[in-house]
Amino acid sequence: MLKSKTAEFEIIEYLKSGIDAKTIIKLSKMINIPVTDMVRTQEEYFKKELKGKKFSAEEWAQIISENLKLLRRPIVVKGNKAVIVESVDDIEKLF
Repeated sequence: MLKSKTAEFEIIEYLKSGIDAKTIIKLSKMINIPVTDMVRTQEEYFKKELKGKKFSAEEWAQIISENLKLLRRPIVVKGNKAVIVESVDDIEKLF
């Protein structure tokens, strides 16, 4: 789907390369959601260690950067906007 919209995109495999807390906060602003909405709550680590606990946005970003499976994905960025892609319609929001 993305290839049909544009030839210019880069895939970042953050599970391999990592992503820092500052970038996670930046992405949350680009997506226009709180950092807490970027957390994959179905992950075992979340269920066992984090569920029900309160953290600041910065703390959540740090937790996600140290436990990358917690980050909802894939995230597609175009210019200063981003979306978490869960359906084909999500990509349309960027174009």
